[in-house]
Amino acid sequence: MGPMLKIMNEHYFLDIDEIDKYIQIEPKEPLSGYTGENHISIVKYETVKLMLEILMDEQEEIDETLGHKASSNLSIPFKLAFNTLISKKILKSF
Repeated sequence: MGPMLKIMNEHYFLDIDEIDKYIQIEPKEPLSGYTGENHISIVKYETVKLMLEILMDEQEEIDETLGHKASSNLSIPFKLAFNTLISKKILKSF
């Protein structure tokens, strides 16, 4: 893995497999004629999509030398999206 950018003194990545698992709906009972097609929760899909757009579109410059103090300049939608994606294990640090 090559050089990675830091965000608030951490390296973060989006776990695409976790997004896929999170938006899936498991059938409560086997469907007759079920072909194995994926069924997704539209609410979860659209919410994750919106949160990712907020993360990707944030325009605020972050001064990495300030650490967590730099995050005080971020928008409320960014903070909510960031925290939610971390809590759902979609955005991960390493």
